[in-house]
Amino acid sequence: MNKSYEPPIHWNDYEDIAMALYEKFGDDFTESKIYRIRFTDLLEWILTLPNFEGTREEANEGHLEQIQAAWVYEWRDNQD
Repeated sequence: MNKSYEPPIHWNDYEDIAMALYEKFGDDFTESKIYRIRFTDLLEWILTLPNFEGTREEANEGHLEQIQAAWVYEWRDNQD
């Protein structure tokens, strides 16, 4: 599938961001590690995701908390 045809991702697309982060980092981050990621790092990683169109100025702590939680669920879903 050609990534260029994927729709843009914005700050409130928590599940899409979480899936992209999981694809990028895989099992490098476990649940406890995901919850210990500094928001400054998380913000930088999100801003560099393909198709992400949000801006640094639009980011807030609520978004980052929701993304962190969604990433944990995504990680859990991929553990068997």
